[in-house]
Amino acid sequence: MDWSDSISQQTFRNEVVSYIDSNLPNYYKNSKPPTGLEAGDWQNFFVLGDEDQKKSAKTWMEVLQKKGWVAPHWPKEYGGAGLSPIDQFILHQEMALHDAPTVGGQGVSMLGPTILIHGTDQQKKTFLQPTLSGEMLWAQGFSEPGAGSDLASLQARAEKNGDQYIINGQKLWTSRSHKSNWIFGLFRTDPEAPKHRGISFFVMDQSSPGLSVNPIIDMAWEHSTNETFYENVEVPQMQIIGPENRGWYVAMTLLDYERSNISGAVHTRKRIEDLIEFSKNAVNDVFINGLKKFRNAISDRYIESEVLFNFSFRIVSLQSNEIVPNYEASVSKIFNSELSQRLSNTGTKVFGLYGNLWEESKAPMDAYFTREYAHSVVRTIFGGANEIQRNIIATRGLGLPRG
Repeated sequence: MDWSDSISQQTFRNEVVSYIDSNLPNYYKNSKPPTGLEAGDWQNFFVLGDEDQKKSAKTWMEVLQKKGWVAPHWPKEYGGAGLSPIDQFILHQEMALHDAPTVGGQGVSMLGPTILIHGTDQQKKTFLQPTLSGEMLWAQGFSEPGAGSDLASLQARAEKNGDQYIINGQKLWTSRSHKSNWIFGLFRTDPEAPKHRGISFFVMDQSSPGLSVNPIIDMAWEHSTNETFYENVEVPQMQIIGPENRGWYVAMTLLDYERSNISGAVHTRKRIEDLIEFSKNAVNDVFINGLKKFRNAISDRYIESEVLFNFSFRIVSLQSNEIVPNYEASVSKIFNSELSQRLSNTGTKVFGLYGNLWEESKAPMDAYFTREYAHSVVRTIFGGANEIQRNIIATRGLGLPRG
């Protein structure tokens, strides 16, 4: 197999690199590597950032819009770039190499492709362009207190009332609802149907009367997620995506996009290289000895980042053949999330007791690995718990029986 670029791919890569070098705001160029689930996130800066962060996020969005690179995977007629899967891979690879954030969040990466597949012409006209422009910023409302990994057990109810639905219930771990103005989610429209049926996929304005958002502070003292409550929230019938009671299958399309992840390997490789470079240039004997003591573990993480890159390449190959990744994306999701935990563990060990320092100004590498160690705990849970991903691999990939 030849991993090198073709002539046309190398030309496109050069174009991407040149465009990023010329247009990426200085804030991003000069920032240290972000940590956590929120830090460095474009939508977080766009809505909740300080003046410099908001300005940089807005400028970067406008720069990418000129190329259609806010949504490179969308067709050109809907404001995207219509790039092939391999060109999308190149774009995201170079964005990651330059620590340049992707733009648009879950609305662009997850909801947009879902509406393109399952939405009506009116829904495409209503929701796609405002999502590209940042007018509509999206959160995902799936999990509930009693329906996390077993999402199909959700109980939040949507009852038909004329030409609208009345929604009641609660969602949990709604990650972006404190910096969004719209939300998409799953709600039960037929309580008598088997649990994977009777579910419908809705989009709604977060300012709707009866919809409230409460923050959840995580173990790293970060406001990265929320709980949302729905009390007689009225949603027009045109805001149901796909057929009524078939929302589970609409959502599965969305989740396959979410799990693909083609930039994780690049970010992991960069952080490993940063760790090696820092320790090689250190004057502190603890760091120097730590690099020697854990060199085998660091080498393993480096090799694993290459494995992850090839998992991502496999997914791109599937997409190039117009195949929606399924269990293959689950393999990549498991490996990426567990690798982030192993790398954080290794990084803190290199620094010995200094790895306990949380304060950035006093800790080696600005406490990057210490903070990531705390944040990485949930990476094997969100986006579909790894136990569920293993079930998907077993049944859909290996053909093993259920039960």
